[in-house]
Order: sequence, then structure tokens, then C-alpha cells
Amino acid sequence: MLSKRILSALASTAKVSQNGMATSARNMAASGAEVSKILEERILGQETNINLEETKMPIVSSKSSPDKITHTGQGWDEKDWRLQRFDTATKVVNPNVAANLIAEKPPKDCGHERVIYCDGGHAALGHPKVFINLDKPGLHACGYCGNRFYNSHITKSPEEMAINHLNC
Repeated sequence: MLSKRILSALASTAKVSQNGMATSARNMAASGAEVSKILEERILGQETNINLEETKMPIVSSKSSPDKITHTGQGWDEKDWRLQRFDTATKVVNPNVAANLIAEKPPKDCGHERVIYCDGGHAALGHPKVFINLDKPGLHACGYCGNRFYNSHITKSPEEMAINHLNC
């Protein structure tokens, strides 16, 4: 409600339509001081002669870098409106994806055990006790944390180590 009042006040002061004002306000991301000056003059009853078309600024600032691609493949064109939130700050993308970190950890040899359990290391961390059957050759991953286990009696060759099983 307040924003409609502000738009109509600015539109009548600058003699532009509300749709044109919405576009101009979107383009004036960095000129909040000018907008507050217009509002102040409008509230005090003074006339202003600011041409809003001259104060247009591009949505993407010149200091911004190309959009970083996230691990899910999310990335936008540099003229996309969704990048406005990164005008005043940089987009932070964490390169440490959990799947890559788990893949770096070597699988655990469980000797001749046929059934083992994974509890994530400590019960206070919230990982339930997951029982994993190691009867088939290959690596068996915990469905909760992704840690991998194998039975060295059954899994003997490198080809068998390339087989992956997910146990949920």
C-alpha cells in the first residue's frame, strides 16, 4: 500500500506514469538519495524538476563479474534481473560440494564382516544407525552420510572396487 502511494507521488511529481516509474525505480538501484529527495520535496509541497530518464542506471553495474555457476548448474546471463541482489555484494559460491568431499575419503575395509553399521561417528550428530550388508562385491555406501565400505574377503579386484552400491 505504501509503495503504491510512493509510486503515485513520484509519478505525479516527475510527470510519468506508474508503469514508467516502476521501470525507472528498478533502474535507479544506486540512486536512493535522489528518490528520497523527490519524496521530501513532494511531502514539503515544493516542486522539483528532476528528469528521471537522465538518472537511469543499468541493472547490472559495471563492477560486477560474470555470474558464477553453482554445483547444481544454476547460472544466469549478466543482464538477467535475478542478479540485482548481487549489485552491492558479490555472489559467494562454495566450491566444497559434499559429494566431492565424500569421494575424496577412501572407502573403509571392514575385513571379513558381512554386515556392518554406520553411525556417522557420533550419535549426537543426528546420524541414525544404518546397517549395511556387504555380501555383494564392490563398494557399499551409507545412504545417510555417503561413507563407503567394502568386504576385503569378497571384493578382491580393482574391477570389483569400481562397483558401487547405495544402501538406504
